[in-house]
Amino acid sequence: MAFETQVSGDPAGALSPIVFAKVRTRLIPFMFLLYVVNYLDRVNVGFAALQMNKDLGFSPEVYGIGAGIFFWGYLFFEVPSNLLMERIGARRWIARIMVTWGIVSSCMMFVQSVSAFYALRFLLGVTEAGFFPGMILYLTYWFPASERAKAIAQFMTATAIAGVIGSPLSGALLTMHGKMGLAGWQWLFLVEGIPSVLLGFVVLVYLTDRPEQAHWLSDDERAWLVATMQRDRASRGTGAAQHSTLSALASPQVWLFALIYFTIVFGFYGIGFWLPQILKNLSGFTDFQIGLLAAIPYIVAATVMVLIGTSSDRTGERRKHAAFALLTGSIALVLSAGTTQPVLALVTLSLAAAGIWGCLGPFWSLPTAALSGTAAAGGIALINSIGNLGGFWGPSMIGWVRQATGSFTLALLALAIAPLMACLLILSLRPPSVHRGGVLLEGGRK
Repeated sequence: MAFETQVSGDPAGALSPIVFAKVRTRLIPFMFLLYVVNYLDRVNVGFAALQMNKDLGFSPEVYGIGAGIFFWGYLFFEVPSNLLMERIGARRWIARIMVTWGIVSSCMMFVQSVSAFYALRFLLGVTEAGFFPGMILYLTYWFPASERAKAIAQFMTATAIAGVIGSPLSGALLTMHGKMGLAGWQWLFLVEGIPSVLLGFVVLVYLTDRPEQAHWLSDDERAWLVATMQRDRASRGTGAAQHSTLSALASPQVWLFALIYFTIVFGFYGIGFWLPQILKNLSGFTDFQIGLLAAIPYIVAATVMVLIGTSSDRTGERRKHAAFALLTGSIALVLSAGTTQPVLALVTLSLAAAGIWGCLGPFWSLPTAALSGTAAAGGIALINSIGNLGGFWGPSMIGWVRQATGSFTLALLALAIAPLMACLLILSLRPPSVHRGGVLLEGGRK
């Protein structure tokens, strides 16, 4: 058939811009919204701490451990969750995840002790486990390797936009202190958990599991996309782990990706969980003013993420894009440690956020190109779950150093080591092969 000849003979295809534009328009904004509420419920404890720590008598060390213990719940349940999504389908499994994490997030308003704080943060990790790697896996169903960095970057800008939206919102909710007998931090947890529950039910109606089921595409468009994704999986050849979950979990390459992601996340959540308190410490502004100021680094990060992801897809290059962003983040953290001026601190922390957030699109394009089939579900989940332990150690380290020294200076210097290590580890990777229009780029030959 003429259509089949076009698909196999012209990998780019005349339908390529039309189909991918439709897929992006249908999926990315909705996935973006889901990730905004996900990230907001995960890190809103950073704003709650402006009042909660004083109300409940939590020390910096207690807060740091409680903020980070979330990721131990992730560690134990992430791989099983992703494997279940592969079997059950994204629509039903993502809906389940969102409803349960929204309920637990709202229940954080009832915390009155250290043990309850630790327990609910751990349970939040358990209920959220599988959401992010599930979304990354889901993108591999719809976008070939050559289109993936931009798609991932567009999706993951939600973490930055969550800061843009959530910072002023959280600051405003803290001003409700005393309303109906609730503290401001209790209002914050209650209100910000509800959208996750509601959106969980929307997922059941809106999300499409696979391209084969995409009735919002025409017959020709759907057939072209299915053929394109089949060819993308086949084109990775022996370089991709295609056989089983065990083959991915036993792969040294997967564990190296996990180590790299650990160092990225170490800095990522070190900033995310402590940014409000760092700005408060330097400026003495009100909680609402801190909410407005804290949005600025996330605005910069969101912009840079899309620019780097687009550039990475255009050139087909991943490692250097990610490494340069991480090096920028490391240098900016060092500079932020050396200033006591609020404006300079805001500038340097914005650069640090831009660097660390900016590496995410190119980075996640590397393991998703190296894994396929069932191995992708387990491998991506393992990388994310091990890597996310950096979300425990980064915030905890800052809490320990802050409590021991009384300042954030040494903590920020120590934090700067993590993105520098990630930069060096990414550069040590063998350049991957990326297919664009039938041509192998960066490490392959055609």
